[in-house]
Amino acid sequence: MGGGIAAYKACEVLRGLTESGHDVRVVPTAAALNFVGAATFEALSGHPVHTGVFTDVPQVQHVRVGQEADLVLVVPATADLLAKAAHGLADDLLTTTLLTARCPVAFFPAMHTEMWEHPATRDNVALLRSRGSVVTEPAAGRLTGVDTGKGRLADPAEIVDLARLLLEAPRALPRDLTGLRVVISAGGTREPLDPVRYLGNRSSGKQGFALARVAAQRGAAVTLVAGHTDALPPPAGVTLRRVSTALEMQAAVRAAAAEADVVVMAAAVADFRPASRADHKIKKSDDAPDPVVTLDRNPDILAELVRERRAGQTVVGFAAETGDEHGSVLDHARAKLRRKGADLLVVNAVGDGKAFGTEDNSGWLLAADGTEAPIPLGTKARLAATLWDAVVVLRSG
Repeated sequence: MGGGIAAYKACEVLRGLTESGHDVRVVPTAAALNFVGAATFEALSGHPVHTGVFTDVPQVQHVRVGQEADLVLVVPATADLLAKAAHGLADDLLTTTLLTARCPVAFFPAMHTEMWEHPATRDNVALLRSRGSVVTEPAAGRLTGVDTGKGRLADPAEIVDLARLLLEAPRALPRDLTGLRVVISAGGTREPLDPVRYLGNRSSGKQGFALARVAAQRGAAVTLVAGHTDALPPPAGVTLRRVSTALEMQAAVRAAAAEADVVVMAAAVADFRPASRADHKIKKSDDAPDPVVTLDRNPDILAELVRERRAGQTVVGFAAETGDEHGSVLDHARAKLRRKGADLLVVNAVGDGKAFGTEDNSGWLLAADGTEAPIPLGTKARLAATLWDAVVVLRSG
């Protein structure tokens, strides 16, 4: 943990990891303890906290911690700490631990915009990435004082999510999407009946946000068009556009897709909307007949994207399916892929606590060439990484 004002957010990251069942040891710099005391991290982690190599010398802490770790997270990674790591400096317990670690190492930067954009920092980031370390893109927003810009530490929940991904799949965040422009839709739409009520669905948007988060950290320029997503924090390094209805999502996605290399329709778009919206709340009255709601069909955004795609563009769809008397989940998914004409289709079996609103996901990945692959149960970030792996293979073929 580096010595920046964002060090207080490391407490939330620590709690998120320990509550997920992970054993976490905190190795701060001396400067970091100016922001958060050692007692706080000791209480949250259940382990003593040291900064120097001359504490508990018989245990050779700087070697043992690095050798035993499955993952090293540097939160926050200051400009100074990135520079030391890039050039192999080792003057405290943290920097010596970085040199002994043979597990994945992920840096989560936090600094002022000018420091993040400085050529020295950009060179240090490139050098660390070239050696296999993960250096994530920081978020944009409020910095120290009144300043705003890129350099804000990613949301703690996002850091925990990416940490879980790297523990599942240590090579899940290569920079293989660099140069690609990606558009992703996420969340459910709401179709108003009156000023109070709406027709909607149970989509939380978590899978779409995971897709955007992983794509951005793999180097893509990402635009995320989000419906209603239960106030999920914007993923770091992503341009977020919020919409409400299916027609609003149609307009936003089509506009963004015009210049995109890859479009992923992960949103749960309502199939129908009320034909008319009442100007006032519809009252329940014993004297009046029950209201009748007439529905109009919403546009098929995925099918439109396929029809309008430009040369070289990859289009990916998502399908939430249930089996019925007419066929299994996969039967319905295969038929949908044929109808839509997408390059890839991710199908999730829904119901009984599956897919919607959960932290984990599973399903199948279907391709237009007829290949099919199961996606085992894992985090939604893991499913996102699996999809981006497939997109890279498809576009390189």
